[in-house]
Amino acid sequence: MLKPLFKRLLPQISASAHCDLPCGVYDPAQARIEAESVKAICEKYQASDDPEFRTRALIIKEQRAQLVKEHLWVLWTDYFKPPHFEKYPQLHTLVNEATKLAGGGGGSKASTDPKVAEELLAKIDQIAEIFWETKK
Repeated sequence: MLKPLFKRLLPQISASAHCDLPCGVYDPAQARIEAESVKAICEKYQASDDPEFRTRALIIKEQRAQLVKEHLWVLWTDYFKPPHFEKYPQLHTLVNEATKLAGGGGGSKASTDPKVAEELLAKIDQIAEIFWETKK
């Protein structure tokens, strides 16, 4: 008897957003800031011979690269809609390439090469250009 009552009290509709409250605030700058951090860390890593510093740098770089991926996924899954993908057919590929550059398999999480981070920043800039055109 208690179980059916409990089920009726549960919400019947669910929603998801990049935060707990669907605020509608999206900006590719969040991904760019984290990617700039990844690039700076790669440069500092390359310039240092201190093993403890380099280990710390790797850990932080990987955390920042993960944040880049998460910010891009939010844009891709929550902000961009089918009309955007129709108008900008390269958008799926751009986001895919950017998340791969942020992630493993040769991306920023797997590399300490600042050039990889520069490639990531270039992809984010292309995504941002499309994003801001959709806001007009």
